[in-house]
Amino acid sequence: MTEVKVTMKVHFATRNRGRREVVEGPRPVPVRTSEGALPRVTRLMALAVRIQGLITCGAIKDQAEAAMVGQVTRARMTQVMNLLLLAPDIQLAILELPRVRSGRAAVTEQQVRSMATIADWGAQREAWKLILARQIRS
Repeated sequence: MTEVKVTMKVHFATRNRGRREVVEGPRPVPVRTSEGALPRVTRLMALAVRIQGLITCGAIKDQAEAAMVGQVTRARMTQVMNLLLLAPDIQLAILELPRVRSGRAAVTEQQVRSMATIADWGAQREAWKLILARQIRS
């Protein structure tokens, strides 16, 4: 009887809902740039705009389908899509926030989500000025 020995590199990868899986090959090295990372709220704003575009062109039916495809709850999808209730100039400012090189982003998702609950765009703009003023003082 001949003995065969097989050697291969494997690593554990985390899949959806925290499930761990053995994957063949070396662990991928995350790409880090000196530019820093986009703030989370910027990425979510871009996602909301993209999903709204997909709904408008008919690629997906509604937010419920987007939630299913994105493997998030409908409640979370609503939170993301509510960012579109912000005044257009605030949406643009969020998309143009500077990258975060270290530490935490100056503008958080929670701040922006609470601002999106304000129906009046003028009041939203005042709240946005307060957020930016706190950012400058920090």
